[in-house]
Amino acid sequence: MAEPPKPVLQKPPGYRDPNAPVRLPPKPGLRKPILPSTFPVKRRRRSCCRIFCCFFCIFSFILIIILFLGGAFFYLWFNPKVPVFHLQSLKIQRFNVTVKSDATYIDSQTAVKVEVRNPNDKITFRYGKTSVTLTAGLGEDETELGSGSSGEFTQGKKSTTVVKWTVHEKNVLVADEVGAKLKARYRSRAMVVSVVVRTRVSLGVGGWRIGTVGMHISCGDVALKKLDGGDMPKCTVNVLKWINFH
Repeated sequence: MAEPPKPVLQKPPGYRDPNAPVRLPPKPGLRKPILPSTFPVKRRRRSCCRIFCCFFCIFSFILIIILFLGGAFFYLWFNPKVPVFHLQSLKIQRFNVTVKSDATYIDSQTAVKVEVRNPNDKITFRYGKTSVTLTAGLGEDETELGSGSSGEFTQGKKSTTVVKWTVHEKNVLVADEVGAKLKARYRSRAMVVSVVVRTRVSLGVGGWRIGTVGMHISCGDVALKKLDGGDMPKCTVNVLKWINFH
């Protein structure tokens, strides 16, 4: 008789076959890094900066337009003009050239008058402390004959003012040939003189003072003979060092 089949034994839970190949667990998938919560704050800051820049640009543009329109209105309504300067007279009261054993010296005294005219009918001018410098000769022969100053003054609308100075210089050392040339030209009235005036001017409109600007006024390169004949050369006005009014 055949033997009855033996029952198959069940494997206990957790049993592992030692002969089975080892299976490695699958690698976990790459996860996207989680952004920190501070990133949205930076975006908000950038948005605020952009809004501020846009607001600033718009405000600047509007301000420029307002200033432009205000300047245009001021110019059309008041029609401002630069004051006009003339060298009215220049009288050399003393001019001595002394030749000594060591060098040549010049002693001089001169009365200078400059005419200032305000052509505006709605604007007054307020002049600060004004200085004047007198020179004689041209090029290498140019020699300073003195300087002076005057106080502040106000010039009304459509008015003319004459500013006077007395300039003098003593014992000015010059080269022998320069002293001889100036002496000869002074006697023949061919000596060329030049006057430079420096001042600061502000505008007056309806009791208000508007701004202050420096002025450099050049009156010169004119011979004494022309001044003796009553010639009043017009001066050149320089403003802001690069704007000239002839």
